[in-house]
Amino acid sequence: MHAFDVLGDPVRRRILELLSEREHASGEVVTVISAEFGISQAGVSQHLKVLRDTGFAQVRPEGTRRVYVLDTAPLRDIDDWLERFRVFWPHKLEALATEVARGKKSRGSDD
Repeated sequence: MHAFDVLGDPVRRRILELLSEREHASGEVVTVISAEFGISQAGVSQHLKVLRDTGFAQVRPEGTRRVYVLDTAPLRDIDDWLERFRVFWPHKLEALATEVARGKKSRGSDD
C-alpha cells in the first residue's frame, strides 16, 4: 500500500494525529476513534494493523497492553516527494497573505 493510500483514509489520519501527540495504548486509540467515527474495536484494530504494516506506527507490548508510537520515516518520504512541488507555493502563499491583509483592512482590524 502506498503512503498516500494510507493517508487517504480519515480514520488513519486521525490515528496518526493522536500518535503525533504522544504514544497511546491500543485501548485509548479505540476509545477515541470509536467515539469520533462510530466504528468497532475490530475496525480500529484493522486501521492500526495497516499503520503497522506500512511503517507509520510501531507497537510494543507493555504488560497486557499494546502501545503504539508514531514512526516518522514514511512521513519524511512523503515530505521528500512533496519537495518538488514547493516551488509553486510561495506565490500562492503571498497571494493568500495579500487577501488576508485586504480582509483585515476592510474590517478595520490591525491584527
